[in-house]
Amino acid sequence: MAAFLGNFRNVMVLSVVLAIIMLIAFGQVHGAYDMQFWQATLRWIHVFFGILWIGLLYYFNFVQVPAFAEMEAAARNNALDKLAWRALWWFRWAAAATVATGILILLFQTSGTKAQLFSGDYWKSSTGMSIATGILLGLTMFANVWLVIWPNQKKVIANARNVQAGGEADPAAAAATRKAGMASRQNAIYSFTLLMFMVGTQHFFTGNGFELSPSSGNRVGYWVTVVVIWGFLELMALGVFGTKAGGLNTIYDTHKNALWFSAVLVVVFYAVFYIFLKA
Repeated sequence: MAAFLGNFRNVMVLSVVLAIIMLIAFGQVHGAYDMQFWQATLRWIHVFFGILWIGLLYYFNFVQVPAFAEMEAAARNNALDKLAWRALWWFRWAAAATVATGILILLFQTSGTKAQLFSGDYWKSSTGMSIATGILLGLTMFANVWLVIWPNQKKVIANARNVQAGGEADPAAAAATRKAGMASRQNAIYSFTLLMFMVGTQHFFTGNGFELSPSSGNRVGYWVTVVVIWGFLELMALGVFGTKAGGLNTIYDTHKNALWFSAVLVVVFYAVFYIFLKA
């Protein structure tokens, strides 16, 4: 048994088999493999991949990056070669799976007679606006992973492997590290607010002192404010205002700064939601 569980592939296969058995048992207890069953199944898969994605995001920001800063160059290059690329594989595909299953949930769940994804009334409600805010942040994080973090990390990893093989260091690697790092830190900052809206919708924003059907003026005011905040932060993360440390980029310079700003952003977004959509 120790040898079996000591093999990563064996553990993954066993995990999938047990998950399938659990789902079959859930369907039997539920009494049918109907729409509710598939909604619950998709939500479970969505949460699983979300945990994997965000967990690796926190690993990169709060563990790997500070540790790499303390390593000798040779050790850091070896870790990039042997460790980082594996973590990045799981990271980017977990992001893709999270987004895909999230879209499927909106297709399977209904609002009235329509799928939530195509229901105008749902997206105009406080519940829909809360979920939509989370979706905006989630899709932005997904785009940052595939269009900024991964392309730049490929350059960094290629440079590390080339140096280990005795080649010359790529002078563009440092800039690529900074670009990937800023986008990754911004994703960590977004994630706290994302979780508030995605996980907290039913607890904080459905009723509980908020308008179930906000007026068009309040909806417009809310979205204009959200888009301005989101757009400014994303432009910062992409280096539009520069990539040098300090100044506005202070929030990206250390993981502690990112953590503090994450908490501030949660408060800001909650305040905006409250100001425009309170009952």
